Amino acid sequence: MPSPPPASPTLPDSSRKPLGFVRARLSPEGYLGLHLTIGMMAVLLAVFVFANIAEDVMTNDGLVLFDERVLQWLRLHATPTLTALFIFVTTMHNTLGVLLMTCLLAMWMGAKKRWDWVLLVLLSVPLGMLLNWLLKSVFQRDRPIFDQPILTLVTYSFPSGHTAAATLFYGVLAAWLLTLLHRAWWAPVVVVAAGMVLLVALSRVYLGVHYPSDVLAAMASSTAWLAITFTGVATWRKRQRFVLNRSRPT
Repeated sequence: MPSPPPASPTLPDSSRKPLGFVRARLSPEGYLGLHLTIGMMAVLLAVFVFANIAEDVMTNDGLVLFDERVLQWLRLHATPTLTALFIFVTTMHNTLGVLLMTCLLAMWMGAKKRWDWVLLVLLSVPLGMLLNWLLKSVFQRDRPIFDQPILTLVTYSFPSGHTAAATLFYGVLAAWLLTLLHRAWWAPVVVVAAGMVLLVALSRVYLGVHYPSDVLAAMASSTAWLAITFTGVATWRKRQRFVLNRSRPT
């Protein structure tokens, strides 16, 4: 009589539980799955970048010397045309300007009955701008000083509020457009959105009201906040679908 085939090896419970947890975190199906894992990784990476910039600023490390060199180089190469351009860019992206653009974007989303996106834009931009204000109050870094400044501000410098607002707004706008446009337009949308953020950041450094580290830190902290809000709303969406599917009769 032939012997029965050997039974497939089974993992002990202590091994199966970690593997099951990993599979669940990498699954695109569950509401606590792959999107949550990617989102948390993005948050941790952005926070890590911000923390390293903040540490250099607080300890006057090498990044501070880089700040001074960039400011001096830009001041030497300033022209009336560039100054007029960057004053226009920076004025357009002040607090009132970004909040107005945010309201228009939320109204567009509401007109399409995309209330989840309305929630997302309201959580991302205004609250992200508030977070940046709180960070300014914590670090209390003075602004650059020049003998003949182009602009003079008395508020704190780190991180840049204009850059933070631009990162938040154009980040949400780009994500919204990606849901509406064909894939062929995705790369141009991302490039234009990133270009607008960099233009705003450059305007703040060129005008002498921020150090380069201020705008880099604002990009990092705002990216972290975007990752938190996008992940949170995506989890909520998936959770709603999960509950709805479970409530349907089989």
